[in-house]
Amino acid sequence: MMRLIRIVIAEDSLLVRAGVNALLDAEDDLEVVDLCAYYDDLIRAVDRQRPDVVVTDIRMPPTSTDEGVRAATTLRTTHPEVGVVLLSQFLDSAYLLALVAEGRGRRAYLLKEQVAAPGELTAAVRIVAGGGSFIDPLVVDSLVDTESRRDRSPLNRLTARELETLRELANGKSNQAIAAGFNVSERAVEKHVGAIFTKLDLPDDRDTNRRVKAVLMFLNQPA
Repeated sequence: MMRLIRIVIAEDSLLVRAGVNALLDAEDDLEVVDLCAYYDDLIRAVDRQRPDVVVTDIRMPPTSTDEGVRAATTLRTTHPEVGVVLLSQFLDSAYLLALVAEGRGRRAYLLKEQVAAPGELTAAVRIVAGGGSFIDPLVVDSLVDTESRRDRSPLNRLTARELETLRELANGKSNQAIAAGFNVSERAVEKHVGAIFTKLDLPDDRDTNRRVKAVLMFLNQPA
């Protein structure tokens, strides 16, 4: 029998809430078990429903500032098994850093403009439900571009081709796909990837989310 992923949606806009609900409920393996529009209602819904995933806007009543981020932080302690997909109207690195400050596991950051893109939201939900992390490739790409312009950014250690390779990695491409796009051998791409992580002083491990580690490291560099 298929295991359903139970979801609570928190969004104060009725239209957006209904749209997200419709997108998720259309999937056979996803089940929306509660809808709410306020921070306190979200926390109570999680206590009551014990969902696998919360899909929440960053801003909602009572203050319409950072309720979604605060909910993710709270749930990390009270319900560590619950995944959180944070929906953002605008790119804000501070929100992203706060979301993953205590770990990337079961956390996702997705721009609202991408919610309607085929498979984006559902993919994020499934990934965090399985314990993984997801950061919108558009967000990663923008952050890489921003950080590359900072004088003291570690990105300045990279050659132009290494920076292009990192950008492609950030967009989720495999070494094989990058090689095809650059019209070079896969071995050449592997050398670029190795140089990137060496120059950025990233640990030599088998973590498939090292590109996310790199972006988060860039964000923590002084401006």
